[in-house]
Amino acid sequence: MSEERLAECGHWRAEGDSIVCGLCPQGCRIAEGGTGICRVRQNRGGRLVSLNYARVTSAALDPIEKKPLYHFHPGAQVLSLGTFGCNLSCRFCQNWQISQGSPEGQTLSPDGAIQAALDTRGRGNIGIAYTYSEPIVWFEYVRDTAALAHEVGLKNVLVTNGLIEEEPLEELLEVIDAMNVDIKSMSDDFYQRLCGIKSGEVARRTVERAFGRVSVEITNLLVTDENDSEDEVRQLTDWAAGVSPDLPLHLSAYRPAYKFEAPPTPPERLARAVEIAREGLDYVYAGNVTVPGASDTICPECGVAVVERHGYSTVSKLNADGRCPKCGGDVNVVV
Repeated sequence: MSEERLAECGHWRAEGDSIVCGLCPQGCRIAEGGTGICRVRQNRGGRLVSLNYARVTSAALDPIEKKPLYHFHPGAQVLSLGTFGCNLSCRFCQNWQISQGSPEGQTLSPDGAIQAALDTRGRGNIGIAYTYSEPIVWFEYVRDTAALAHEVGLKNVLVTNGLIEEEPLEELLEVIDAMNVDIKSMSDDFYQRLCGIKSGEVARRTVERAFGRVSVEITNLLVTDENDSEDEVRQLTDWAAGVSPDLPLHLSAYRPAYKFEAPPTPPERLARAVEIAREGLDYVYAGNVTVPGASDTICPECGVAVVERHGYSTVSKLNADGRCPKCGGDVNVVV
């Protein structure tokens, strides 16, 4: 890899001959020449460098709903960029080819990303989404690119597992406009056995710190017989409602992938999970399935569908200020 792709990382400290990374709760201790669990932050000559800075392995102009974000500029497009590497090793990873692999991709500087986003404004693009793999391990590139995006009026979207320490999170919250955080389970055992980290507490803390400052939605992939029990859905709902009943929740159907061969989420189990979640949350959506009405945004005051979705085709009936056209109620949508 050429030296031009390297950039010095933030959030680390030297301890003897090793470096301790302070970006995420893994807290990797990295010897000379080694990398952290993410595989993209390397101790090189006593400094921590990013091996994936400006290295884009996936790029597409996507509907904002694909992130999924249903309460942030419905119907818009967003330039979606991803790299390789992840601070988890989920056995059921749906994007394992880039999160756990090392595809070459292309070099795209922050300035280049901004120009690509500006070039697609005429196609409905509102900004840049950092997605596909885990953008937290792309921290320096995301931070630098997002700052430039704001300078030219572009929005920034983060699709993340939320496992980031407080100081770097605060840096990102200065430049991120919306985020979808993947809450994999309410069980630490689930994170330990299937994801390669001792706890998901930090992911929940990320949601709690970000909600009200940026537009936040959460996703829970219902892995068959692992985190899809009624009891766990209730735990997730109770926690999310404690953040706010307005916090949108996407309950997504799992399909076998990577190193996990459990059967797909049974449709009736997903439907029951949605039913339970709606007892405590105003906005609950079913993902990775085609169910009429499961993706519509419903006004909690009067029950009218204010945003209708058919696949990635979106029809918004919202007022210009993002309120319900029938009753004028606030539906927590940024338009």
